[in-house]
Amino acid sequence: MSMMLTLILVVQMLSALAMIGLILIQHGKGADMGAAFGSSGSGSLFGATGGANFMSRTTAVLAFVFFACTLSLAYFGNLTPTSSGSVLEGATVSTPAAPVDASPAAQIPGNTPAPAADKSVPPAIPAK
Repeated sequence: MSMMLTLILVVQMLSALAMIGLILIQHGKGADMGAAFGSSGSGSLFGATGGANFMSRTTAVLAFVFFACTLSLAYFGNLTPTSSGSVLEGATVSTPAAPVDASPAAQIPGNTPAPAADKSVPPAIPAK
């Protein structure tokens, strides 16, 4: 399975690089000689849609190959489970040490209840 994913990834990278190269060397619509002198009908030599030459058709085929490789990588990438483990795999749920006070008075900011008296310390003797 790993060999197939590597092969698809290599095909995707090569098609992307070839598509970039073909797009960069193609002429634009207004790059004809007549466009330099102000003629707006320079693209009408090949008809209304312009010429679909070898480079534009090859670019379309490479775009199809690129998208097919991308979809297959996404599909096969979701099929294989991750064996490296998740961060949450070994997580344990801890319970709070003290019970939480759910009374409405405890939810008001600044309204903290008085701490409970410590029974292990005897109360102070009042001075006379």
